[in-house]
Formats: sequence, structure tokens, C-alpha cells
Amino acid sequence: MAVRREVRPRPGSALSWVLTLAHRRAVDRVRSVRAAGERERREARRAHHPAFDQVAEEVEAGLERERVRRCLDRLTALQRQSLTLAYYDGYTYREVAERLSLPLGTVKTRMRDGLGRLRDCLGGAV
Repeated sequence: MAVRREVRPRPGSALSWVLTLAHRRAVDRVRSVRAAGERERREARRAHHPAFDQVAEEVEAGLERERVRRCLDRLTALQRQSLTLAYYDGYTYREVAERLSLPLGTVKTRMRDGLGRLRDCLGGAV
């Protein structure tokens, strides 16, 4: 068992007390500045959004749309109409079949064939 010793502080000088307070405040200040700098760096990293060239993005998107249009033009009318209703207008297979007055199986087959032709035309990108 450890023996406890009674600590009796000796009276110190006012100068050493003031120096101790000044030292502690200086240490606190340094830590505060360091923490604030770290917070700012973290926030800067979080808020950093890589720059991008908006014009280049729009041109690329336009070229891609034109490529898809050209490939859609190579499909049969029924394939193009079925795919347009499903993918651009958001209809289900069943709804496409109802709108075109065709059996569901026929619509599914034409859409599958049309998607295959699109994939081939776009170079496997579909």
C-alpha cells in the first residue's frame, strides 16, 4: 500500500505566481490558435469542390444526346417508339403495350432487340 504524503505548499513569490499564470495563458492561446487553424483546414477540405469546365460538360452532354438520337434513328419505328415511351416518357412495358395496342410479349421482344441494336451502335455503352 502506498504511503500518502501530505503536501504543504510553501508560500511562493508573487512574481512566480504571475509568471505561472502568464505561461498557462500563453499555452492556452497557442492551443486555441492551433485548434482554430485545424478547424479551418477541415472546413476548407470539406467545402472544396473541384472545379470543372461547365462548357466542356455541356458540349459533351450535347454530343452524347446527338449520338443517341442517331442510333435511335437506325431502329425500326416500333423499336424506337417502344423505347421512347419506356425510357423517355417513363411508361412500363405493360403501359407501352396498351398504348401501342400490341401484346406485351411483342413489346418486350421489340424493346430487347432495340436495346441490343442501340448497344451495338453506341459501342457497348448501353
